[in-house]
Amino acid sequence: MSSFKSYGKVDESEQARLDAHRKTRKRVAIISLSSIVLVCIVVAAVVGTTVHNKSGGNSKGSGISTSVKAVCDVTLYQDSCYSSLGPLVNSNNVKPEELFKLAVQVANNELTKATSHFSADGVLNATAKDRKSAAALKDCQDLLSLALDHLNDTLSSANSLVDVFDDLKTWLSSSGTYQQTCIEGFDEVKGELKDKVIGYLKNSTELTSNSLAIASWISKILNSVKLRRLMTHPDPTDSYSQGVPEWLHRKDRKLLQNSDLRKKADIVVARDGSGKYKTIHDALKAVPNKSKKRTIIYVKKGVYYGNVRVEKSKWNVLVVGDGSTATIVSAKLNVVDGTPTFSTATFAVFGRGFIARDIGFRNTAGPAKHQAVALMSTADQSVFYRCHIDAFQDTLYAHSNRQFYRECNIYGTVDFIFGNSAVVLQNCNIMAKVPMRGQQNTITAQGKIDPNQNTGISIHNCSISPFGDLSRVKTYLGRPWKNHSTTVYMQTYMGSLINPNGWMPWVGTSAPDTIFYSEFQNFGPGSSTKNRVKWKGLRSINQKAAGKFTVHSFLQGTKWISDAGVTYKSNL
Repeated sequence: MSSFKSYGKVDESEQARLDAHRKTRKRVAIISLSSIVLVCIVVAAVVGTTVHNKSGGNSKGSGISTSVKAVCDVTLYQDSCYSSLGPLVNSNNVKPEELFKLAVQVANNELTKATSHFSADGVLNATAKDRKSAAALKDCQDLLSLALDHLNDTLSSANSLVDVFDDLKTWLSSSGTYQQTCIEGFDEVKGELKDKVIGYLKNSTELTSNSLAIASWISKILNSVKLRRLMTHPDPTDSYSQGVPEWLHRKDRKLLQNSDLRKKADIVVARDGSGKYKTIHDALKAVPNKSKKRTIIYVKKGVYYGNVRVEKSKWNVLVVGDGSTATIVSAKLNVVDGTPTFSTATFAVFGRGFIARDIGFRNTAGPAKHQAVALMSTADQSVFYRCHIDAFQDTLYAHSNRQFYRECNIYGTVDFIFGNSAVVLQNCNIMAKVPMRGQQNTITAQGKIDPNQNTGISIHNCSISPFGDLSRVKTYLGRPWKNHSTTVYMQTYMGSLINPNGWMPWVGTSAPDTIFYSEFQNFGPGSSTKNRVKWKGLRSINQKAAGKFTVHSFLQGTKWISDAGVTYKSNL
């Protein structure tokens, strides 16, 4: 083929076809090789397990396929793994990808069964007699539906396992987060209802975790044999391999890079009646369900009161305002008045491929109402650019999946950036407000519940400063909400408001050893690490380790961000 190139005998279209064919053959060869490597490693694990058992080792799982034993060894809930996969597998030579698909399928089946208990005519509905219980149960219906969607997405993509590991791990991480959030909704509920909820979801949460562990294990194997780099070479015939959402068309990408999106809007919202709709809610109802075309909603300046939800069926929505303090969505739902945290959000995003630009979100409940969210996103690959996000406790709920925030202003007091997504905040202004008397400010509360989840909060090249007089208020970088809480501050300005200890425990005087907190190349009067807490989970990292929390590495690619027409810095 190189000789053809040198003589110029092949036109451009034919050459492109030949190049694509050559790269496709290369990818097929690599995928085949990776499968062989996986099988070999599983065989080695099986041999090790067999030898161990013959030498008098642990007999747990006796009578179960050695292939199943090898895979279950990497999970957190081995008994659940044995009992769910053991009866389904008789052979000792099952490929790991087949075992992974089986693991996801049994998790899906178990969650489907558990979900029936939460339905309108389910057994839990009769026991949810007070307002808080009914609201938490309603949230569970939404959350478990999202969890099932992510398990089904995983199953539908499992046939091309080696190409989509980042997506699979994201979806499985999110599925586990949805189930955990359902359980947490009953924290304020009295009686035995929460125990019943935990019981109904026990099997599905464990099996979802096992599926994630198996996916992470296989992914690590591929990385260890250095095949991952080869497999992720862009293929001009395969947009998905380049990190481009498959539902985003090329003409839409060009449209989003046009600076004057307002003139290109499909729908105009205006309080004064100069647009087609007066409310964002009505405008969203007009968006086609599961549309593969980008829908631009221009919201003219003004304050729009009321809670807004971008439902999961509303794909590829872009909401653009007249400026982050000119177009504002405002509401005041809160926990004290009986709404679970998940549903307090003034603006809640569920539909995939969502983008917001030049608009503000606020919750005006005030500090005395405790948890009151201004913005919540659970949409994968959602982007927020030049937005104003303002509340007190729990301002920004970066709930799950992959999210990116650029040049946003974020205000709050207690745990005001929280959740369990893989999120990067870049070039943002983070401003701590004056809390209630006796409260202390904590900027982050990251909620990683499983060591295999690919989640965490990365704050890169931002600025942290006070909004009001904080001379008598202690302000901390964060506190560990869950046992595997993961938060990293990099190359960020820290004002003098940051307490010298840096981090605050959730309870007691320390934190779990399993957390991952780190600070890298930060500057400003509050950045000194000399007097930081002496926790094992507070890690010192070098540039290579810090690089894992940059946009390119942590969010598994950058093309979906550039396609949103948003500037960003890919690496350190």
